[in-house]
Amino acid sequence: MIDDVVVVGAGPAGSIAAMLLARAGARVRLIDRETFPRAKLCGDTVNPGTLAILRRLRVSAGVEERGLRIEGMIVTGEYGVAISGAYPGGLHGRAMLRRELDWLLLQQAVDAGAMFEPSVVVRGPIVEVNGTRRVTGVVVHGLRAERQLAARVTIAADGRHSTMAFGLGLARHPVRPRRWAVGAYYEDAGGLTSFGEMHVRRGRYIGVAPLPGGLANVCLVRPSQPADAALRDPAALLRGELARDERLAERFAGARPIAAPAVLGPLAVDPVNASIDGLLLAGDASGFVDPMTGDGLRFAIRGAELAADAALKALEHGWSGVHARLAAARKKEFARKWRFNRALRALVASPRAVEAAAFGAWLAPAVVRAVIARAGDCDAAR
Repeated sequence: MIDDVVVVGAGPAGSIAAMLLARAGARVRLIDRETFPRAKLCGDTVNPGTLAILRRLRVSAGVEERGLRIEGMIVTGEYGVAISGAYPGGLHGRAMLRRELDWLLLQQAVDAGAMFEPSVVVRGPIVEVNGTRRVTGVVVHGLRAERQLAARVTIAADGRHSTMAFGLGLARHPVRPRRWAVGAYYEDAGGLTSFGEMHVRRGRYIGVAPLPGGLANVCLVRPSQPADAALRDPAALLRGELARDERLAERFAGARPIAAPAVLGPLAVDPVNASIDGLLLAGDASGFVDPMTGDGLRFAIRGAELAADAALKALEHGWSGVHARLAAARKKEFARKWRFNRALRALVASPRAVEAAAFGAWLAPAVVRAVIARAGDCDAAR
């Protein structure tokens, strides 16, 4: 049997795309190499803009019931700068474990009619060459044997190391930036509030998110290379960064990690300006830099909406113009935020810029609060 759509990857992008396609009446198969629920390194915050999309899609109930309400952000910098900014207009986000968020969204996809297969490893795409290349499904290996899953449309939502995107030359890890993330959950951390935190330091930053049950998500992002000795002992690296930070040392002196830290890197993924009929990219497979502004989930979920719409058009009318329209829609939706994020990342990468920003924040804290609102996608939430 040929499916209408095979979606590779059951994270937020894959589950949302599968759910929307199933709601529209498509025959959808959703596959993932993992079994769910599963752990996932993330900032664990659903910002106001992302929460607004989940409400519009009628899938926000579990997030709002189980997630911790987040009122805004606290941003600290060099020289003791600390600015607290509430999201404007009474907007708020939610914080919850990605393990739980992904499970909730996956269940929504299954409830909509998508068929989910866990523990299925994608070996690569099925590619037909008849004048031009076309993807007609995927080759997978499951619990029993290798097999082929044929589909009229394949959506690759299989993350930063996408087998599909990298295998077809549609994505690459750029030389710069080369940043890695180290994250862990702590209990008994001091000073947690209903605000998320971003501690910007020279060449690195540390995000802290309060979570239900009194847990704290701590994520360090820093430049690194795969051979970096510090990454060989991520627990010591994270412990050392917290201990030497004047704002975090005392708060985490008595805190305990509840599990070994997770390491992700290199974070950046650049899409290549190319496309293949039969295949659409979504989520981190379509491009990713790092989670500094906490809006990765919005990119994933809104991007999944756009990919699902493109898939429906391809199913109905064929592939002519589908990729161009999707690229234009993504540019219209995300271009301003991409520029905003690039500017913030460039600032963190420059010690002089971090120092200048610290003094600027002292003089004009309203600017930082505007940045907090922009990072939270509050305009989109309205």
